Amino acid sequence: MRKPKITIIGGGTGIPVILNSLRHQNVDITAIVTVADDGGSSGELRTAMQMTPPGDLRNVLVAMSDMPKLYEQVFQYRFNENDGPLSGHPLGNLIIAGIAEMQGSTFNAIQLLRRFFHVTGKIYPASEEALTLHAVFKDGHEVVGESKIADYQGMIDHVFVTNSYNDQTPQASPKVVDAIMESEMIVLGPGSLFTSILPNLVIPEIRQALLETPAEVAYVCNIMTQYGETEHFSDADHVAVLNRHLGQDVIDTVLVNIDPVPQAYMNSNQFDEYLVQVEHDFEALSQQAKRVISANFLRLENGGAFHDGELVVEELMTLIRSRGL
Repeated sequence: MRKPKITIIGGGTGIPVILNSLRHQNVDITAIVTVADDGGSSGELRTAMQMTPPGDLRNVLVAMSDMPKLYEQVFQYRFNENDGPLSGHPLGNLIIAGIAEMQGSTFNAIQLLRRFFHVTGKIYPASEEALTLHAVFKDGHEVVGESKIADYQGMIDHVFVTNSYNDQTPQASPKVVDAIMESEMIVLGPGSLFTSILPNLVIPEIRQALLETPAEVAYVCNIMTQYGETEHFSDADHVAVLNRHLGQDVIDTVLVNIDPVPQAYMNSNQFDEYLVQVEHDFEALSQQAKRVISANFLRLENGGAFHDGELVVEELMTLIRSRGL
């Protein structure tokens, strides 16, 4: 029997949690990964080599691979702060950069590394070109660059992307649109709303594909609000922003965590960008999406609140089965 096709769209540290659990299911997985990161090691490499940033792709590779733990530790090793030009660079980022130069593109590099690390599923950068994220705030001010958005005090009205190194309209990588159109389910997130999820969706070809796909479109809502992005947001506010950027109500299903994060649990030093737990507005959610799945998706670890990948995937698979797939 043909495996159901599920495509996950996002970036950051959110989607690897879901991908790592989903790869153990009998499904055909595709990950579409943001290429708008311009901070840290990824930012330095994209500037030096005019390449798509490798960091989010690196984390997705690890999440979808059955590589031994030692290989993962080597690939994820980060040079320490007194290592001169190598300071702060994960070894995996340098490997991706080197293979991208050798193979002619980051897209080709990821396809080679997929085979090298026995990755379950397909991984595509959202675009073959590095993208620059622009945030326009409610007061009309525009901030250019993903890493600078949280520094401006204000509410974001909308975001858009441009090619970083030419004036052409941003285009989706090969096979990205086909993956969206051929999927039974599209999963957005979890992850930073304006800087991990939306940079993919505002690429015109991806946006159009999401409007046309027959797939179930599910959104895994964030557990915590995020400094500089979603302060004071309810779960319904998150969905409203997604639908507004897409141009119509595209989200079919919203997965919402209802398990409370214990008061004073969050390590505010280590996770200083996360503020308070996202509030619920089920009435507004029901007006924007066909169904809301509210359950315990919470995993508390090392002073942080994360999604439990196994619990989220369990609900996604139930949803897939309910569609007769």
